[in-house]
Amino acid sequence: MKPVAEDPSSWQEVPLFDTLRQQAALRDELFAALAKVCDTGRYVLGPDCAELEKSLAAYCQVPHALGCASGSDALLLALMAYDIGPGDEVLMPSYTFFATAGAVWRLGAKPVFVDIDAITYNIDAAKIAAAVTPRTKAIIPVHLYGQCADMAAINAIARRHHIAVIEDACQAIGGEFDGRRAGCLGDVGCFSFYPTKNLGGIGDGGLMTCLDDNVAAKLRILRVHGERQRYHHQLVGFNSRLDSLQAAALNVKLPHLDRWTAQRATNAARYTELFSQAGLADCLGLPTASPRCRHVWNQYIVRVPGGQRDALREHLTTRKIGTQIYYPVPLHLQECFASLGIGPGSLPETERAAKETLALPIFPELTADEQRAVVAGVASFFGAHTSQRQAPPRPKFLDATTASNAKHR
Repeated sequence: MKPVAEDPSSWQEVPLFDTLRQQAALRDELFAALAKVCDTGRYVLGPDCAELEKSLAAYCQVPHALGCASGSDALLLALMAYDIGPGDEVLMPSYTFFATAGAVWRLGAKPVFVDIDAITYNIDAAKIAAAVTPRTKAIIPVHLYGQCADMAAINAIARRHHIAVIEDACQAIGGEFDGRRAGCLGDVGCFSFYPTKNLGGIGDGGLMTCLDDNVAAKLRILRVHGERQRYHHQLVGFNSRLDSLQAAALNVKLPHLDRWTAQRATNAARYTELFSQAGLADCLGLPTASPRCRHVWNQYIVRVPGGQRDALREHLTTRKIGTQIYYPVPLHLQECFASLGIGPGSLPETERAAKETLALPIFPELTADEQRAVVAGVASFFGAHTSQRQAPPRPKFLDATTASNAKHR
């Protein structure tokens, strides 16, 4: 199909993210909160941090929440809490952000990559059991793009083999599986407050959640160089403290999180409707929400089969529509992990997702008109404005319908 000829003056610019819209609505509150920190001089792990930890423990349905410097540090500290190191193996997906495997590698342990489910993009629980060996010390399921992995199956495997479950929930704050929140589904939950996350700060920040008192106590001292008492080091930790300015900003934002999540869900449902109206539901693999999950839509990911993904992205870029290709090189094919000896073809669903997926704008403040502009841009690429267009056969991976769990909307 040939792209439809259009007048460029009719195009509407749409960013992939626009954190300034959200900040503008809270500007006065944010400035007041930051000024209060500056006036008190409690800049690191101060009262604002304690307030945030208490609020997020309640939000994530856990007794313990501990702030740290980033989501990447949260993963590293969680692994350290379980004494993971040389000779140990940690199971994880390869289709994820680098930090998941980077934390394991930094401790001298071996990341063992498991293929993903073709629909959810999360680690395929059915393939985990076969990857477990006597050296397996932990599983890191990544709740990718805002949807929790199959934690019932994953926890069953972990209990059977007596291994830890560390949730990489950096994209999934507020996400749920079977009515339970991300962060309370495993032994430790790891979160990121990077500005583009559903709950984003004004810089870096992270959080660890857990159920066990002893693990929480260990995490608490690991994040401050392993000291329980000043200058008395029980363990070798490192400096990963949450600063009070970030906590203050997050305290302002947290009360709005569920509203923003609902707006993301509304945007996801609108995309599904608009793509269907444009006759594109059979051209694209639209994202799905499991009925067992509350999907929080950190990203809206479409599949573009037939080798057309990069061309579509270039077409949308020309129209000033923001997109992103997440994880175009899976972790098992990264140069730094070449010594693991995992070649192309080892994880077929992972590699297919890396070649076919594309993120479209879905931030809460995205307008309906902007979404229509995105869909119009995609439609013009596929020539979908013509009602005579013949839809191709629907691939198997598109069988599931896109929907948010109604009880959470």
